[in-house]
Amino acid sequence: MGAMVVKEKLVHIQYFAILREARGKTEEDIQTTAATAQELYKELKNKFGFQIFQDSLRVCVNDEFCDWQTGLKEGDRIVFIPPVAGG
Repeated sequence: MGAMVVKEKLVHIQYFAILREARGKTEEDIQTTAATAQELYKELKNKFGFQIFQDSLRVCVNDEFCDWQTGLKEGDRIVFIPPVAGG
């Protein structure tokens, strides 16, 4: 059996509220080997020092709320939505 090849993919990420403030931008394209939304958030959290825990966020892939185990593919649009206080 051969070694499994992990392929990079380009995904588009939008940031809102506290994540936008932490990242300093509203959106960007990122190359990632993450297979799921959960893996991608862990990668971004480690890379950019996000302080918010995954269980406080909702995730959307291609404009639909989804599970953290949702698989990612080239060109996907991902949004991590933090809780927002209104007033």
